[in-house]
Amino acid sequence: MNYNTLIVFPEGKQKALTLSYDDGPIQDKKLIELLNRYGVKATFNLNSGLWAQDDDPEGLFPKRMTYQEAIDTYKDSGHEIACHGFTHPWLDQLPEGVAAYEIVQDRKALEEQFGCIVRGMAYPFGTYNDKIVETAKNAGIVYSRTIASTHDLYLTTDWLRLAATCHHDDPELMNLAHRFIDTKPFANPYLFYLWGHSFEFDIHNNWDRMEEFLKYVSGKEDVWYATNIEIHDYIEAYRSLQFSYDLQRVKNPTATKIWFKTQAKQYAIEPGQTIEL
Repeated sequence: MNYNTLIVFPEGKQKALTLSYDDGPIQDKKLIELLNRYGVKATFNLNSGLWAQDDDPEGLFPKRMTYQEAIDTYKDSGHEIACHGFTHPWLDQLPEGVAAYEIVQDRKALEEQFGCIVRGMAYPFGTYNDKIVETAKNAGIVYSRTIASTHDLYLTTDWLRLAATCHHDDPELMNLAHRFIDTKPFANPYLFYLWGHSFEFDIHNNWDRMEEFLKYVSGKEDVWYATNIEIHDYIEAYRSLQFSYDLQRVKNPTATKIWFKTQAKQYAIEPGQTIEL
């Protein structure tokens, strides 16, 4: 028997979809309505030092939500809240201590505002270096998204330099969506990771493009619709499985139920459980 194991997503699903949207503009309200309509989950990367004031002029761009609007929009929405820098700076251009403040203060303020625990991030402007990666890690950030597009559907091995599948304006968006939905993974499962800014839909007048995408990828029995942090935690839980030396016994030391497969069979292992293969 071949005991080589491969991860599968919850309930044995072979595919996962997640979205990541930045800056907290007022267009996120419409985006969340669309996401909820189609049962798709996203992570919203927010700048807690840039909430609009009630008397802000309409000409500011992007037009951001007020502190209370943000609470009303994101809290208890079923979507994830993540960091994006307290004031959206070029982190790699800042002195190390200032960069650390931007990350830590954003995390602290978001957790106070929304009553949650924030562990994810997207780099403002997509800029980072090895020191920024280490700073984010030391601040309790477990993943951080770049603005790179891979055009593939593979699982990441570097959470703090996380690349997306593509941006929503990418010419290959629907081709990638068809590949994601219409083909079956050969070995490891698929992950489709989409990113962008919701104000771009107003700029380019293409909300219909987003709805076309959501309509096509939603409601599929073999797709897990999850936030960034849900996918991170599940994959890391799988990677924490403990195997005996002969690969005939496995223990799940985590608090997460995990699904995996061998060449011959699919398994589900409960938290704290040890099973024979």
